[in-house]
Amino acid sequence: MKRIYAEVSGRVQGVGFRYFCKSLAETLGISGWVRNLPGGNVELEAQAETKDLEEFLRAVRQGAPGSLVKDVAERDIPPEKEEGEFDIRF
Repeated sequence: MKRIYAEVSGRVQGVGFRYFCKSLAETLGISGWVRNLPGGNVELEAQAETKDLEEFLRAVRQGAPGSLVKDVAERDIPPEKEEGEFDIRF
């Protein structure tokens, strides 16, 4: 099990990017969360098997329809023991 933190920059607010991440995470069986940041970026934490996280991050880098991802800065963080779904945080 692996967990990552990522900050996504570009045109990623107001274009359904968080809902795109949630739908993708649910499809891949990924837990974690996503939320908008005040400066216009989106941050997320995602936890799953490495191959599923890699697929998730590939899609995040491509972005949701209507978005324009410029960069995804990611780093590994310690996995959470008790985490269930992938949530949108406000």
